[in-house]
Order: sequence, then structure tokens, then C-alpha cells
Amino acid sequence: MSNQTPLTDAHGHLQADRFDADRDEVIVRLRAAGMTRLLIPSWSVASSQGAVEIAREHDWMDAAIGIHPHHATDEASQRAALLARAAEPEIVAIGETGIDTKRNYAPLADQIANFEAHIEVAVQLGKPLILHCRSAGDGDDAQRQLIKTLKESPIGAPGGAAAFGGRAPFILHSASGSQGYIEDGLALGGLVSISGLVFRPEERATAEWIRAVPADRLLTETDAPWLTMPGAPDPSRNEPANVAFTLAWIAERRGEAVDDLAAAISATYDRAFPRRRPRSD
Repeated sequence: MSNQTPLTDAHGHLQADRFDADRDEVIVRLRAAGMTRLLIPSWSVASSQGAVEIAREHDWMDAAIGIHPHHATDEASQRAALLARAAEPEIVAIGETGIDTKRNYAPLADQIANFEAHIEVAVQLGKPLILHCRSAGDGDDAQRQLIKTLKESPIGAPGGAAAFGGRAPFILHSASGSQGYIEDGLALGGLVSISGLVFRPEERATAEWIRAVPADRLLTETDAPWLTMPGAPDPSRNEPANVAFTLAWIAERRGEAVDDLAAAISATYDRAFPRRRPRSD
């Protein structure tokens, strides 16, 4: 893969049951496509265990554990025990967590409490948060609440980012929203991760602010098996290898060479996530 463009998927749910029948083949395809970095984030207790197991089998992959805002109520009683595992070497990030007022599967108060619990562990360990944020329609209430919670947390306090040793304290996963929201996230030290969501007409604002994101604050992701983009071989299921489509979309709008952008994104990934084990090629 040394002569290929190095691909980075900073958010691919390889443990999802939609990969159960052919996960090995999916991994073969993503490696053949040139993928060198893959973070497997979680949304529940069970998916956290799945992420860690896959990362243990493939030492070039990484895992994140956490409880999604959709499960902020029904898995609250299991949260402390789950997050107590966060120091394990395969786990390089905390999440995904955050705020979601689009589907409202859990009361907002429960989502905020869940988010704050994840922030506490992230600050204790210096491992960045993977943040989900969605508002209904054209609203921005979830984005405003997420930024407010961050600002009122240790991350928003003077010197609060020091716990992360110069690394970003969080990643705005599948970043969506206004330029103001992105600027607020960047001002707090966060990274911006771009998914196939950008191909949707309602996300046209991304094409405007993507040029303003500093090159060393940008990541690519798929959110596989969801958010399939135009041109993907299977329109019904996204795969990590498809991150190449999003990389090309970003490069075109930023006026950058794909290979240069890919190399910068790989370097940003390495700076973002505190690894304690060697990565094989």
C-alpha cells in the first residue's frame, strides 16, 4: 500500500451487525484501497465491547468506547462500568457521545448528564471525545447545547485542554451545521471530521466552511455502515473504503492535491489519538 493514497477513516462502525456476514471481506477491501488509519467508535455497551475486540485483532486499528445520546437513558445504569474500561490500550478516544435533538430518543437532561460523564473521563485520561450532534431541520439547538456544555466543562476552563497534552480535546464527528458552530468548535481546540453527509443537499453549508478549517484540524470518516455517498459500490451500506469519495470531495473544494490532503489527515489522526501500542503496516 506504500504507493497508494493513505486513507483515514476516523469514524467507521466496523462492529455493526451489518458487517457480521462479511467483515473479513470488508477489511480486505479497505486495506486494498489504501487505508492505514481506522477508528472504531461505539454507541452502546455491547458495541463498545465489539469495537475493542476488533481493535485487538488488528493492531493498526483503534477503538473508542461510549454511550450515544440515543442511549443516554436506557444505558445510564451501565455507563460508569463501561467508562471504567477507558484506560485499556486499544481505546484511544471516548464516545461517541454528545447531543441529539433531531430524534429525541432520550430526554435532553439525560443526554447532558451522559455527555458530562464522558467529558469527565476524557479529561482524566487525556483521551479525546468523539462528539455526535444533530438538530431537527434547520435548527441549531443541539449545536448550541453541545458548545455550551463544553464551555462549562473543564475543557472550556482556562488551561482546560492541558489534560490532553497538546492534542485536541474532541472531534466533531460527521460535522454538520453553520460556520459559526464550526468556528466555536475550533476555538475550543476541536477537530472537524467530514463524512458522506456532505453529499446531502441540506448540508450545502459545509461546502462554504470547509475551506476555512485549518489543514491540521481536519479528519475524514465514513460513519459506516451509514451515510453512503454517491458513487459507492453498494448504495445500501457504507464501508470504510468509501472514505476516498469524501477525501476527493474535500480536496476539490479546498483546491488541494488529494495525496497531500490525505497525508495531512493521516498526520492529524496520529496527533489526535494517544496510542500505547505499535501500529503495523
